[in-house]
Amino acid sequence: MVTFLPIATDRLVLRRFRVDDAEVLAAYRSDPDVARYQSWTAPYGVGAARTLIDAQSLLDGPTRGEWIQIAIEREGELVGDVAVGLSDDGLTATIGYTVAPAHQGGGLATEAVGAVVARLFHELAVHRVQASIDPRNDASARVVERLGFVHEGTALASVLHHGDWADDARYALTADGHQAWWSRPTGPPVDVRLVEVSATNVHDVLQLSTHPTQRHFVAPMAASFADAFAPEWIDGAPVVPWARAIEADGELVGFMMLAARTEAHPEAFLWRLLIDRRHQRRGVGTRALKLLFEQLRADGHQTLLVSWHPGVGGPGPLYERLGFVPTGELDNDEVVARLQLNGV
Repeated sequence: MVTFLPIATDRLVLRRFRVDDAEVLAAYRSDPDVARYQSWTAPYGVGAARTLIDAQSLLDGPTRGEWIQIAIEREGELVGDVAVGLSDDGLTATIGYTVAPAHQGGGLATEAVGAVVARLFHELAVHRVQASIDPRNDASARVVERLGFVHEGTALASVLHHGDWADDARYALTADGHQAWWSRPTGPPVDVRLVEVSATNVHDVLQLSTHPTQRHFVAPMAASFADAFAPEWIDGAPVVPWARAIEADGELVGFMMLAARTEAHPEAFLWRLLIDRRHQRRGVGTRALKLLFEQLRADGHQTLLVSWHPGVGGPGPLYERLGFVPTGELDNDEVVARLQLNGV
C-alpha cells in the first residue's frame, strides 16, 4: 500500500489534519477574502472545522470516491490546505487549495500543490489532475499555471456560487503533460537571437502563447498578426509593423513587434513582447530586449517607447529595470514609458 502522507518539501510539511487544527482552519476559512471564491461561506465555525476533520480521521491520503483535505504546515504552524478528490476508478483527481492570508504571496501554494500533484502522478499513477477556478481569481489560476496546467476552457454561468451563477475556468494536467513540463529547459539560454518571421516558421510563431492570466497584459499571437496585417492609423498615417521571432538555443520561444519609426511617428514603439509560457523565467525577454536595443542604436534611434497595463504579473517591473521611465502619460489605461537608448 502506498503511503501518501506526510510529504516534505523545502519549506513545508503536508500531513493529515489533527483535531487541534480546527481553530486555525476555521479562522482562515472565515476570512472574507479567502472565502470569496470558495464553496463555503464566511464565517466558518470551529464546530464545522472539527466535523470536517473528524470525517477524514481515518484517511491517510487520497481515497477513491472520497475527498480529503491535506494540511499545509510551515515551521510547525498550519498555513493552509490542499483538497484532493479522487475518482471512483482512481485515474482522475480534482484539486483545490487555500492559504491563510498572512502566508500568501510567497509561493507556498505552488510548492504545496506541486508536491501533491507530483505524488498523485508518481505514487498513485493518476492519469489526469484537474482544477476548477473562478476566472476572477487570478492568484489561484497562477498557482496551477506555474505547475504546467493547461486552461481547457471556461464554462459560462455553470456554477451556482453564493446564490449567483458564476463562470468556471477548467484547468488540467495529464501525466504526460506533467513530465513534459518538468523536462522543459528552465535555465538561462546560451544563445538568444532575433530572427525574421518567414514562411518556414510563421505557423510555429502563431502557436506561441502566454498563461491565461497574462492575457490582461499581452495580446495573443492572433491579435498581433491581425494588427500587423491591418495596422491602425495614428496621426494621419498607418503604423508600420516590424516583427521578429525570438529563438533561444535554436528553439522558437517568443515574439516581438515594433511600431517602426517613420516621418509620421518619430519614435519607435515596442508594440508586443511575448515569451511562451514554457520558457518564461529564463531571462529570455531581457536578453531579447537588449538585442533589440543594440539594433535600434545601430540604426540611429535615440529613444524607444512602450506602454503596459499596471497590475500583478504585468511587465512593468521588467521594463523599469531595463531603464524605461514613465512619462506621466496614459494611453487609455496603460502606462506610457520611454527608454533613452544612449543610456543603456
